[in-house]
Amino acid sequence: MKYALLIYPKAGSHEALSPEEYGPVNAAYLALRDDPRCLAGAHLQGADTATTVRETMVTDGPFADTREVLGGYYVIEATDLDDALEFVKQIPAIRLGGAVEVRPLVNVPVEDAF
Repeated sequence: MKYALLIYPKAGSHEALSPEEYGPVNAAYLALRDDPRCLAGAHLQGADTATTVRETMVTDGPFADTREVLGGYYVIEATDLDDALEFVKQIPAIRLGGAVEVRPLVNVPVEDAF
């Protein structure tokens, strides 16, 4: 089953790290891409670069009803939720006070996707 792992870092946690501390954290994120379960992943630019669309209204910047801001994601192929949670334990945002939402992807056959 495919899972989206949505990373919500604690505000300021990564920026508070010294260059010596940030290097290994960044390397840990990049190393997760080498895990055979990892299908994709990316670090997102800041929420201030976002454009939000709601019905016919377009606004610049973040428009979230929460204090948490999505900072990045991975898409993984895991045997089950427990396997996905094992992967999540390796994401640095967890130990830096952030959160990771684990959400199964809907399996839609390609021919039915569009």
